[in-house]
Amino acid sequence: MKTLIYLFIWLVAIIGTVILLHFQAAAYGPGQVTVSLGHWEIEATLFFVGAVLLIGFIFLYIAIRLSIGIFHLPRFLKRRSQEQRALISQQALVAGLIESAEGNWETAEQYLIRHAANSGTPLIHYLTAARAAQSRGAHSERDSYLSKAHELMPEAELAIGLTKAELQLSNQQFDEALASLTHLNKIAPSHAKVLKMMHQAYAQMEDWDGVTKLLPQMHKNKVLMEAEIKLLETETFSALLKRKSEAHSAETMRNTWLDVPEHIRAVPGIQQIYIAAMIEAGSGAEVEPMLRKALDKEWSETLLVLYGHINLPDPQKQQQQVLAWLSKKGESAVLLRVLGKLALRTGDNVAARNYLEKSLGLEPSVEVYQLTGDLLLKLGNALLACQYFRNGLLFASGGVVEQIIEPLEDPVTVAMAEETPES
Repeated sequence: MKTLIYLFIWLVAIIGTVILLHFQAAAYGPGQVTVSLGHWEIEATLFFVGAVLLIGFIFLYIAIRLSIGIFHLPRFLKRRSQEQRALISQQALVAGLIESAEGNWETAEQYLIRHAANSGTPLIHYLTAARAAQSRGAHSERDSYLSKAHELMPEAELAIGLTKAELQLSNQQFDEALASLTHLNKIAPSHAKVLKMMHQAYAQMEDWDGVTKLLPQMHKNKVLMEAEIKLLETETFSALLKRKSEAHSAETMRNTWLDVPEHIRAVPGIQQIYIAAMIEAGSGAEVEPMLRKALDKEWSETLLVLYGHINLPDPQKQQQQVLAWLSKKGESAVLLRVLGKLALRTGDNVAARNYLEKSLGLEPSVEVYQLTGDLLLKLGNALLACQYFRNGLLFASGGVVEQIIEPLEDPVTVAMAEETPES
């Protein structure tokens, strides 16, 4: 556009000059110009001299423009070549993305990598190629593409690192992913995606100690909503307590419990895990007050079952506590079962059998069949004890055992067992 304006101005100037000379010649004659060079003398009309000067100026202008064009020609050709290569790389990127979407991983890599160096967005080429390599199981090529991406764009270290960690996680390379994410966490300590992926890596590795250390950082940076954080805390400390309980060590459980935040300790499910682990570790008496307080606050048959597994030095006092609950809550299969177990500990076999049979009447359970059978064996009634054991087996198997045992059953034996007096 600018060139056209210049040409228009020159054209107007030429036409104006010609018209001016024409009128000058008409009014005063053509006029003459004399040029003397030594012994040489040249005479010409003013119109002719003006035309020669104008033509000379035009040729000079063309020569200068041509010289400038020749001087800039290499740069122009280079720019055109770069533009052409960029266009080809853009087309290759589109082709690579299409091939990748269609699952042609190797073809996608070839398109993406061949022209990545000439692209204005080489990062996209290499990251997409890395994903394609991962999809076909070529992990060394994947890492090579990611390294080249970092060499070309070191300022995109976070994006490249997140892609690398994501691919490592999807390939179950949890240790490598955690190492990558730990490095990124030093670069961007408050980055939400880094923290989320670190939690994912720790959880997959079942490293609950690592998750608990990460939780404050996630809470501080508001990586999740408040309700999600609380749920995550509950799940984490639940898994941590379960894992620590495998050591069957009361000391380990005490130390772990101290690390659990107060608002998480109040969660019933968390308390149950801790109490059950302490009972299994032989320290049930230590958690009996906590268990009793929890039952007074919120009635739970699960906690009541745990209470029945605690062996206090004074079982009669424990039995009185359960009787107090019985008077408040009324009879239930679980309450009667616990009372039966406690009566067995106090040596009151008659009361124990009474409680256990009442429990069976309300809701049969394998444990009550087992306890009643053991009591009958202790009382010397082996045949009736076998009947209870059999019923417990049938109840546990859902009728499968009945098909095996029923042909072997002797009705006379069963009748004798029922008539045998207790000793």
